[in-house]
Amino acid sequence: MSTEYHLGLLKAKLAKYRAQLLEPSKSPAAKGEGFDVMKSGDARSTFLSLMTSTASEAASYEFTTLTCIPGVIEYKGANIQLLDLPGIIEGAAQGKGRGRQVIAVARTADVVIMMLDATKGEVQRALLEKELESVGIRLNKSKPNIYFKPKKGGGISFNSTVTLTQCSEKLVQLILHEYMSTSEIFNAEVLFREDCSPDEFIDVIVGNRVYMPCLYVYNKIDQISMEEVDRLARRPHSVVISCGMKLNLDYLLEKLWEYLALTCIYTKKRGQRPDFTDAIILRKGASVEHVCHRIHRSLASQFKYALVWELP
Repeated sequence: MSTEYHLGLLKAKLAKYRAQLLEPSKSPAAKGEGFDVMKSGDARSTFLSLMTSTASEAASYEFTTLTCIPGVIEYKGANIQLLDLPGIIEGAAQGKGRGRQVIAVARTADVVIMMLDATKGEVQRALLEKELESVGIRLNKSKPNIYFKPKKGGGISFNSTVTLTQCSEKLVQLILHEYMSTSEIFNAEVLFREDCSPDEFIDVIVGNRVYMPCLYVYNKIDQISMEEVDRLARRPHSVVISCGMKLNLDYLLEKLWEYLALTCIYTKKRGQRPDFTDAIILRKGASVEHVCHRIHRSLASQFKYALVWELP
């Protein structure tokens, strides 16, 4: 148990120091010259050119893309903006290779498409996940169901509605005292509504984490064996494609639509057929009120009723 508390304290310290490290520097850093090593790329630029009308420079080596190149995918009546970002190198979270700028854009996305070279996808995937994790981007995870609110007094109030197997009240208090010692907050209310780990609790304390879906897209499957293709395709949140041979791109679009959680809504005037040429694109779970606001902001207050059909 003492080892568990020690690890919790170390994780709290690490989160605190990492947050301080990622804060913008007040003094401008000296700009040094750099170079790109010529290696086989993962074909992000080729993918952008294939899926959109945007021409992005493509080559057979890494780091062809040096800036953010936007494109638009037209799919099911929706215009989906696709951003081709420069490749992330090790140390991007600390600013190497303009990593902070790249990651800042990624934090605003609805879905991350992680383009990986199928011949070395495991190494690339581990590196990218590590860099994104270190700057607070949580891929394919939901926000921990923990209520946390700093207070002006009363000390630390701890409660739980479930049985905790990874955290205890003592560990939570130690983490709070360690992390909050520099923030001048010594009083807080904590309520665990699910069994969470110390790392997840620290994420809630920090408060700047971003939770977003991610599709791991393994390209160049024409260069690996069928057994390896099958293994990669069975991994969670993964799609296998070949930009060079234009294989499985339609399925990738279907998965992208699924991960965006969008739905098409078609309007119908009384006595007429629905207009399937102009869809209203909203998130799944949207209500009739959301549709009214999309049409006109004053429509909802005057609206009486609606008939809703689901297409087969």
